[in-house]
Amino acid sequence: MTATSSLNFEALSIDCADPAAVAGFWGMVLGRPVTLGAVPGDMAVDATDPDSGPWLLFHPVPDPERARDRLRPVLLTEAYEEETGRLTGLGARPVNETRFPAVRWTTFADPEGNEFDVVTWQPQ
Repeated sequence: MTATSSLNFEALSIDCADPAAVAGFWGMVLGRPVTLGAVPGDMAVDATDPDSGPWLLFHPVPDPERARDRLRPVLLTEAYEEETGRLTGLGARPVNETRFPAVRWTTFADPEGNEFDVVTWQPQ
C-alpha cells in the first residue's frame, strides 16, 4: 500500500568543523552557489532548480563525530573518468574503487573525511 504524504526531501544537514570550506568544496563539486545559512555560522549550497537536488546545509560543531557517515551521498555520472579526476583536483580523496560488469563506483572522502560515492552504469 502506498500512502500519500505532504513531506518533501528538502535539504541535507551536515555537521562539520569548517562550514565555509566544506560548503565551498560541495559547491564546486555540484556547480551550485554557496550562500550564508539561516543561522550565524552556517553555510548552504543552494538548490538551483527542482532537478538539482536538495539544499546542503553545513553547521559548525566544536567536535564532529569521527564515526563513519550514516548518510552517504551518491553522485551519478556518465563522464566517470572526467568527474573522478575533477573531484580529486578539488581535494576529494579516493578511498575505494569497485567494478562489476554493470556498475563502477569510487568512494571518496571530502576535505573533512565524509564519504560519498561517484557511480556510473557500464554498458554490457
